[in-house]
Amino acid sequence: MSEALAGKIKKETGKGVNRKLRAQGRTPAVFYNKVEHFGLTVDSKEMEKFKDLHGATELVELAIEGDSKKSRTVILKDMQTHPIKPGLVHIDFQEVDMKEKITIDIPIHLVGHSPGEKMGGIVNHMMKILHIKCLPSDIPSEINVLMEEVQLNQVVHVSDLQVPENIEILNQPGDSVVTIAELKEQVEETPPLREPKRKPLREIKQKNQKAKSKYPLCFLSLAWGIQSRNMNSQGITQGFWL
Repeated sequence: MSEALAGKIKKETGKGVNRKLRAQGRTPAVFYNKVEHFGLTVDSKEMEKFKDLHGATELVELAIEGDSKKSRTVILKDMQTHPIKPGLVHIDFQEVDMKEKITIDIPIHLVGHSPGEKMGGIVNHMMKILHIKCLPSDIPSEINVLMEEVQLNQVVHVSDLQVPENIEILNQPGDSVVTIAELKEQVEETPPLREPKRKPLREIKQKNQKAKSKYPLCFLSLAWGIQSRNMNSQGITQGFWL
């Protein structure tokens, strides 16, 4: 169990109120369990320090000023950060029953380096959060993958993760966690340009002579005249006879 965190009940609501609270160094939050739900605030600097020291998976003893109970055992169910500015925007505290299992997300950390990296392999960390179910007292701070045991072109699946027996993994066993992929250079070969084949001038002259002998001049003149008149009827050009 971590050290206690102090909070104050927040009665006013709205975006304007929350902006003023953040300007005063207070982070808006919400507390809830199976029957209760109310707003509160915590000191922003103290919350940042707590998050850096204990992470987001450790149990918190939350002492709320104005609450009917002296303290409550909670987890940080959700923490929202600003997309541009540093600092927290909003926090969700969920009260837990130490005898009842809960679902929670645990970070997956890669420890060390794989031998495949020295061989040119690229690390692809596909799954960074593991969904588990366990008792609050059994929540691990993180799940580690020993990268020195991962070889080149090997894929680590959820079923390969080392977790305590009292923890139930909710992800699919075949889901990929991390892999060391070999980087292959793809070189596209450009086919050489081929020049069009040109027929010899002698062959062209021979074909022209064969055409003249096959089709008499008068026949060619008649055909050209018919074509010219058709073109003239369409307003294209004036036909003429050879």
